[in-house]
Amino acid sequence: MRNAGPAGLAMLLKKASLVGAFFVGVIWQLPALAFCPAPVDPQRVSVRQVVDGDTLRLEDGRSVRLIGLNAPEIGRKGRASEAFAETARQRLQALVKASGGEVGLVPGVESRDKYGRTLAHIYGRSGDNFEARLLSEGLGYRVAVAPNVDLSGCQQQAERTARQQGVGVWRRSPVVSSAQVQQSGFAIISGKVMGIERNRGGIWIEIDSALVLQVPAKLQRNFPASFFDGLKGRTIEARGWVLDRSRKGGLKQGQRRWLLPLTDPSMLERVSG
Repeated sequence: MRNAGPAGLAMLLKKASLVGAFFVGVIWQLPALAFCPAPVDPQRVSVRQVVDGDTLRLEDGRSVRLIGLNAPEIGRKGRASEAFAETARQRLQALVKASGGEVGLVPGVESRDKYGRTLAHIYGRSGDNFEARLLSEGLGYRVAVAPNVDLSGCQQQAERTARQQGVGVWRRSPVVSSAQVQQSGFAIISGKVMGIERNRGGIWIEIDSALVLQVPAKLQRNFPASFFDGLKGRTIEARGWVLDRSRKGGLKQGQRRWLLPLTDPSMLERVSG
């Protein structure tokens, strides 16, 4: 396994993803890929429980949400788990175990989310960044939510590895067209930019006939002016959490039903002109 080349590695991963248990067994033995180097002096904390593929509970009682990673959801309250959700949880458990149950924690610029969870990057004792490791193995999607975007570049590289190899969540493309959006929640969406408008609410990027992307006014400073140059008419790929505006008492005439707020420039990529 240690001497497997990139082509051989990709083939093993693709085969492993066909059978969940085998996928887990093989992927845990693969050599680490170097993404997101460890900081000099992270906080050392002990892990009590791995809740799911992107959440830990520490011995001191804190719940930690890993920055930059959105793992598939584990089913609760009668709902089925998403594909690879349990695999992601087990993989994170294995990484914690390999680190002796103690990990390095680096809080984000914004250190807590609206649920009171600690937002942080997590590292193993070998210096391996857990978010990047899971992304490189196709066990989650990269997300960038300002101001916690310091590692978005290396996390993007990690995800690109999984996407190119077609492993995990990338075995079948999760990208949907804007016309296929049918529910709220996280999505990766492709579509053509039909227009761009600006008002006090921010910048609105109209995608086909059913979706609009919003750069909230408070985040506009994170998007360089050149970001929007030549965007109209381009096919793009955007990711984030889709909201259904029809649930707030109906849509105004001409409004698109689905809204996707952009939290960082890296959440939108140009696909073609």
